[in-house]
Amino acid sequence: MARQSPQRPDADEPELELDDTTASAADDEVEVDRPAPDRTLWDELRIDPVEIDLPAGTGYTLRAYRPARELTPTDVAERDQDDPFLARRQVVDTEDEEEVVILDEEYAALTAEDEDEEAEERPAGRRRGKSAATDAEADADEDVDAKTDEDADAAAEEDEDEAAEADEDEADDTGDEEVPAFLTHRGKLLLFKSPESLVSFIRSGAPNDLSQLDSWNELSERVEPADITPLDEDTYELDLVVENLRGGHDAWDPTLLIEAGEIARDLAYALRLPAVLDMLSAGSSLDDLDEALRASVNGGIGGFLGRRRLKKIGAQTASLGWRTIVGKISAVVDWRD
Repeated sequence: MARQSPQRPDADEPELELDDTTASAADDEVEVDRPAPDRTLWDELRIDPVEIDLPAGTGYTLRAYRPARELTPTDVAERDQDDPFLARRQVVDTEDEEEVVILDEEYAALTAEDEDEEAEERPAGRRRGKSAATDAEADADEDVDAKTDEDADAAAEEDEDEAAEADEDEADDTGDEEVPAFLTHRGKLLLFKSPESLVSFIRSGAPNDLSQLDSWNELSERVEPADITPLDEDTYELDLVVENLRGGHDAWDPTLLIEAGEIARDLAYALRLPAVLDMLSAGSSLDDLDEALRASVNGGIGGFLGRRRLKKIGAQTASLGWRTIVGKISAVVDWRD
């Protein structure tokens, strides 16, 4: 009988095919096993890495929240000089102010001339021919008027003191409010195209507005490129906002648009962009959009009413407004490699 040859050990074995369920489970297992970024450094120093996507590209920067009294706002003088539209507006305002001053001076001069002429035409007897009784009555009236003036001055001083105290209390409340600060310099937002370039800048000691923080020196000593890993809530896709709004109400992404509003408000405050703050202020059409979006993501009657409000907001108006906002923010970005 012929002997059957044994199977070679290197023979090809049939491949095992994973069905979709098994493959999906394997992918989920990989995601679960992925280590979370270490937040120890950022939590200790109270600074966060931020990723911002703009039409010109994606960049990394830093953001911190501190009481307003502890921060010196970024200096926008140099930035405003480079803005031809703002410079032109300042020239017009200055010219208007000069015209007003000239008019005031001419009016004062004419008024003084009229008073002199009136004094010259007034009869002498009405100025000097008074009896002793009339003089005494006049002195008494002057004493009463002086007393009245003293009381009025005292009341005015008391009102001023109360107003000053109220202003101090309001200033204290405002100073205690936490406000955003970014990695900025001379009115420009510094955006870095890689974590390595951001870390190199932090370590370089180059001037920036966050260097006023008491934790900045420690950050420059400890930060590593691997630490520049923004959280999902610190990643903002401003480059997608306008296109999303143009897609119509059914395509609107509430999370995308709500987060865009948050970062735009923070940037407008830190970079001193009053036009953007006005466009997003309470009562504006874009603020109504933001409130309706927030309400729509909630369940129950609130979510229903929010969706109804969204239907009344024009997609074209919203997209045009946001295009202006993204353009103004992009115009004050200083891209760094």
